[in-house]
Parts: sequence; C-alpha cells; structure tokens
Amino acid sequence: MPPPGKSSGNLTGSKAYGTGASTGATGGDSQNTSYGNRGVAGVRVTGAVSGGVVNADSYYHDHHFYQHHQGEAAPVAQAPKGPLPSTTSTASSGSPQAQYSPRSNKMGNGASSNAHFTVDGESMDVHKVKALVPELRHEIKRRDKIIEQYDNQLRQKEDLLKEKENEIARLKEEVHKLKSVLQLKVDTLKSQESKPDLLSTIDENQIEPSKGPAKKQGVSGESPSSKTLGYVDLTHHDKDFKSKQLIKDALLSNEFIKVLAVSQLREVIDCMYEKKVTKSSYIIREGERGEHLYVCADGVLEVHKDDKRLGEIKSGGLFGELAILYNCKRTASVKAMTSTTLWVLDRRVFQTIMMKTGLQKREENMAFLKSVPLLKQLPSEKLAKIADVLEYDFFNENEYIIREGATGDTFFIINKGEVKVTQMIAGQSEPKEVRRLKRGDYFGEKALLSEDRRTANVIALPPGVECLTVDRESFTKLIGDLNELRTKDYGDEARGAERFRHNKDSGQPGKASTGRSGSDSTISPVSDRPVSKEFENITLDDLQLVTTLGMGGFGRVELVQLSKDKSKTFALKCLKKKHIVETRQQEHIYSEKKIMMEADSPFITKLHKTFRDKKYVYMLMEVCLGGELWTILRDRGHFDDITARFCVACVLEAFSYLHAKGIIYRDLKPENLLLDARGYVKLVDFGFAKKIGVGKKTWTFCGTPEYVAPEIILNKGHDHSADYWSLGILMYELLNGTPPFSGSDPMRTYNIILKGVDHIEFPKKISRSAHVLIKKLCRDNPMERLGYGKNGISDIRKNKWFQGFDWEGLMNLTMTPPIIPKIRHPTDTTNFDSYPRDMDIAADELSGWDADF
Repeated sequence: MPPPGKSSGNLTGSKAYGTGASTGATGGDSQNTSYGNRGVAGVRVTGAVSGGVVNADSYYHDHHFYQHHQGEAAPVAQAPKGPLPSTTSTASSGSPQAQYSPRSNKMGNGASSNAHFTVDGESMDVHKVKALVPELRHEIKRRDKIIEQYDNQLRQKEDLLKEKENEIARLKEEVHKLKSVLQLKVDTLKSQESKPDLLSTIDENQIEPSKGPAKKQGVSGESPSSKTLGYVDLTHHDKDFKSKQLIKDALLSNEFIKVLAVSQLREVIDCMYEKKVTKSSYIIREGERGEHLYVCADGVLEVHKDDKRLGEIKSGGLFGELAILYNCKRTASVKAMTSTTLWVLDRRVFQTIMMKTGLQKREENMAFLKSVPLLKQLPSEKLAKIADVLEYDFFNENEYIIREGATGDTFFIINKGEVKVTQMIAGQSEPKEVRRLKRGDYFGEKALLSEDRRTANVIALPPGVECLTVDRESFTKLIGDLNELRTKDYGDEARGAERFRHNKDSGQPGKASTGRSGSDSTISPVSDRPVSKEFENITLDDLQLVTTLGMGGFGRVELVQLSKDKSKTFALKCLKKKHIVETRQQEHIYSEKKIMMEADSPFITKLHKTFRDKKYVYMLMEVCLGGELWTILRDRGHFDDITARFCVACVLEAFSYLHAKGIIYRDLKPENLLLDARGYVKLVDFGFAKKIGVGKKTWTFCGTPEYVAPEIILNKGHDHSADYWSLGILMYELLNGTPPFSGSDPMRTYNIILKGVDHIEFPKKISRSAHVLIKKLCRDNPMERLGYGKNGISDIRKNKWFQGFDWEGLMNLTMTPPIIPKIRHPTDTTNFDSYPRDMDIAADELSGWDADF
C-alpha cells in the first residue's frame, strides 16, 4: 500500500468497500473515506464520514458488492436490487445512520470491529466479507480462463468450418468439372407413363420408369481401326520442354492416364497439338458431343452449367478426359475468359496410341516366345496367354539372376543385354563359365515343371540385363504341363556337372503333374444354324404392330405379329439410322447382325431377318414374353442363391458358346437378359459384341460403366476375360439387388472399379461360397480370373457355388427353372412395363452405309 496520507489514486486512511474503483476516491490526503457512485456499473453506494461518524445511505447493487483494495476490484457478495436495510441495529424512518467512535474498538487496518450490514435479513460482518474477497477473485480468474478457452475453441471451430466450406466448394467444382465431359444418365421425368429404354443407349433424353431405379446405360467408342472412319496416322507436334512438362504434369494428375506406360505417355504428349482460343469463345458447349481432351497452357477458362458458374480452369488444368474414352454428350460448357492457349488430344489418336503400343508389345512378346524351341509348337492362343503374363525384370551388372543349387519357379527370356552361365564341375573348386546367352536366349525353363534345384549360375553382364519372366503358377494355370521341357539336354551330364534334384518325400526326381490343355472341352451342344427359309419372304408390310416392349435412344423394340397369322409374334428392333451415324456405331450394328444371324444357342435370342428404309434399320427377332430379368429383380429386390445360380448358369452357357467362336459379349447386365416362355434366360442386345478370334484382343471402349472391367477403363486391350469380370458383377447384383461398383457419375464409378473388388463390403445375404466365386471372377489381372485358365469355363462350372447344379439338365433344357412366367397368349405383354406411343418422327438418313444390311 502507499503510505498514509498519499492518495495515489487509492482511498486512504481506512479502506473502501463496495465500489472498487479509484474514480470513487476523493479528498486526496483526507483521513476520511468517501464512497463514490462511479464505480462498477450497476453499483451505487452513497454516504459520508463526518467527524468520525459514518452516515450510510441506501446501497443499490444489481449484481455484486465490490471492495476497492490497492486499486483492484473484486466481487464480495450478491445483493438484491433496491435499497439495503440499515447497517445499524437502530433505524429510523429517515436516513439510516450508524454512529461509532473511530478510535474505539479500532482494528489494525483502521476499520471498526463492529461494522456490519444486513442482506436479505442476514447480518453480515464486514470482516467476513473481506475474507471472501481472495476466493472470489480466484473464482473470477478461473472463470475468465474458461471463457477464454471457449473463445479459442469457438475460433478454431469457425476456422474449421470455413475450411470445410472451402473444401465442399472445391469438391463441387471438381465434380462439375468431371461431369462436364459427358452425360450418361437420362433425365428423369415424373410422368406416370415414364419408362426406361431397352437398348444400350448413350444419348437422347428418353423417359424413364416412374418406379424403382433407372436402367443402366451402355457406352461405346469407335474402333481405332474403324473402316468407316479410316485409319489414324499419328503426327507429332513440336513443343518446348516447358510445354511438355506442363502437359505431363496435367496428365499424371488424372487417375486413368497416370497409369500409362512411359512410352505411351511420351507418345500422347508428342501427339497433342496447340489450339489458340480468343476471349469469350467456347471450347465446350453443354449438350454437344465431345471427342477431345484439353490441357490449359495459359489463360483463364470458366465452367458453367445452365447459366450457373461452377468454377475456373487455369494453366495446367486438364478437362474433357472422359471424351477420349467414348462418345457422349458434354454436360457443362467451358468458355475462355481471356485469350487462351490449349493443348488438345483427339479421342481416336489416343485410342490408336493405346492399341498400337499394346499390339507392339504383345507381338514382341509373342515373337520371343516363338523363338523358344520348346514353346514354338504351342497354339497361338496359348502363346498369347503367356505373352500377356510376361513381366519385365531388370538385373544390374554382376547380379546373380539364378544361383546353382537354389530352387526357383521362374522362366527367363533375355530381352536386352547378355548373361554368363557358370557351373560347378567335378574336381574343380570354383564355378566354370560354360556359355553366354544374349537377346532371345532363355533359361530356367525347368522351373516351369517342378521345384528342381538350379543346375548353374546365371550372372548379368555389364551394363545390365532386361528379361521377360513368367512364373510356374501362372504358366501352369494358363498352359498346363509341357512334358517336352523335361527332355532337353544341355550336356550337363557329359561335363560331369553335379545335378541337384529336390523331392520332399524321397529325394528322387519328382514327376511333373499332368494337366489338360485346351481352352474348354465342354461347351453347349449347339452349332451354327442355317438361315431359315420360313422368314425369307416376310416384308415389313406383313408385320402388324401390337405394342412397345422397350425404348431407348437408338429407337424402340416393338411386339409385332404377322397380319396373315396373328398367332405368330416377333420382337422388331427399330434403330434410328440418323442416331447410329451421329454416334458412329455403324460397325457395331453390322457386327450385331452378323453375330446374331450366325448364333444358334438356346441361351441367345435368335435373329430371323433384317430390313431397312430411309429412317430405320430393323431386326426381326425371337420374342421372349417372360419379360426382362431386370424388371423381376427390381420388383423382388434381390434373388436367392437358387434363382441367381440358374440365371448365371444360363449366361455361362451363352458365354461358352460365344467364346468358343472367338466372340466377346461386353455388355452383360440384367437389362440385357430376357426370360422365354419356359423361364430360361437368354442374352439379348449384341450391339457391343465383337468377333476378335481366339487369343486376340480389342481396344474399343464398350460396356456399361458399372460392369466394365479395369483393363477396358485403362485402355490396355481386352478379350473374353472381360466377360468373366462382368459375370462376377452380375452375380453380385442378382444376390444384392444393386451392383458393387456404382457412383454418382461415370468418373466416380470408374475410380471405384480401379480400387478393386477387395474394397467392396459384401452384405451378409451373399453367401460365403458366392463371395469367393465373385472375387475369383473379378480379379484385377485378367489372366488370373477364373475361367481364363487352361480348363476354361469348366473351372467356373466346378466351383463350390455350383455344387450339385444340374448342368446336363440345363443344357438339355429339361431342368425346371426357378421362375416360370405366366403367358396367356402370343401377344400377352403383362410381364413388361407399359410404354407411351411413339410420337417422334425420325429424320431421314440417306448416306447409304446400310446398303448391305
């Protein structure tokens, strides 16, 4: 405290109680204490000390009493509003007063020992109140700290909320950017007559069903070697290093393109060309069909949809990526806000690069395999399978590729470089070099048969060696046993080389297990059928329209009957020629006709005859009045194991027939499966089917997003193993009700597919055996999928999930199906949804592409 007699901004003489504010102190050096009314807001204390007598007026306090002590304020007690009672034991109707001698009963701090007041009828001693001050001070500080903590937490939450809002805005912008490439889903109308399309369509806003989920839509690109469009020559365009690096960084930021091989990425960069865009020009317009990928070199672009701004694209930004996979509509517009430079990649150029590099690599591998005397006698389809599983391994100079005496399971073919072979010879302490091998030579082939120990060392020579390798497990699954490999003699015995054999049981040379070769010895008992004379004289004028069975972007499927014999009904598929030309699907339509006309399987719908006019091409097909499997699945929710097993078995027999003829289907889904009058399941819609031959691949992007295999998405080339992938997806959808890979847009769906089936959570209603089979069918590596091995589809038939299934009864059509449709007459369409009448008049198309249809 300051010495007595010094005000120093504090009350002097005796201490002040109640206000705790220095502004209430008056009198400077006065020995008397004044209680001011300018202290803490809401506190008014009045009174005076005169002649040593305290005259106390009424005390008014909204919240707290405060004590002024050394310039600090602290609450001392709660008090009600209004005047306080008298602070003396005697009160009058006037101002209450308390009189006492300041010198009598004086405390050490100058306060009277008998000073007290009453609050709510309770007498309070001043000294007791003083004792509460430190505790209340501490409590205030504690609460201040808590408030401060809450303030900090609030600020953190606000900052976090802002971050989340920014992230949401960014993600929305990204989603719209990705969606700007194309539109796969058809706009849903709320009409009661809405209905999904039957065909695999990629265009035109068709009406969808008013109940349940929408049908999945198929997508397709043109063939890189399209006869209609001609072959594409790859032209390189000059770029400086900075531009190449900018394009490379943009491409590597894309989930699909970043997985390209270095040589493919380099070719893509070289083939991209420069395009200058003036301010306010549109690069992409919503609703137009796209076929280019763009990388922004400089300038600013704006993305908008329905006149709503979605975001900006600046230097290094990539957009339009799905357009290089297949042909669909853009769903947003991109406009140049400034003068802009773009790097552009055409879809057909990209597909040609992927096809050429893939074919080149495959042909090189095939050539290496054919140079191996023990493999060159294998059929081409077997060599092709080995070529697909070959891996590239590099070994540094002086690195041991094989050590004598060790066991191994890998076969090597030298692609680049040279190796030396050393061997321990009887009577010598160090291995002796016995030969050198160069590009095209091979070693380690014995490992493809058994775990025999290596009989020599193989060491890489400078500057290193690149080898093509295949392991025993892959070889055995794809090819089986090659007994002739066991008879090859390198002259080791003549040199006295020590031979190592390993047999866990007897130590004797082990015998290699024998296995079947060939793709599949058991296929459905069907053969090519001749064109029936029954339909030769039927014309369009002989057909009478009954009702619509399905509709889509390409056209409609109508139920028709012969006007002269109404008991004979057919399904007439009517495809708009104009739309076929716009989407460049001419070759697919011709392929569909050829495959279906030649097919003769009880598990494939039959095509009887085709027609054409100025507006449409027509396919007169067998009618299956049992309805679509998709509709039944939609109404039931999901199938049990028995029903799903029968449906999958029917598809498997159709695949067996097609694959034996070198045909891949590529568009499996419940929407493309129909039930005939007996309840047997048949494949319909062969618009994406293609005859590629045995052991060959194709690079055309085809299929339904939820069903396409990873190798199709990644443009690695695909064959019939893609059908086994889709078979696993079909199993899952039939048992669960929805497919395992499904996103809000195609890009998201493809990303989920590329993560693999192991990231999918299987519901409990899918049995363990079904779960295992689905995962075997949906392996990321096409060569590892069940059905692709040496036993072909037989491996799927023998799987545990099909245990006890009557395959013979299925193929002989004597088995009772689990779903038997009710069909009352030849024109009964109660198993189909209802469709509105077609009021649209198709445009004429007179280019002549269908002259031979």
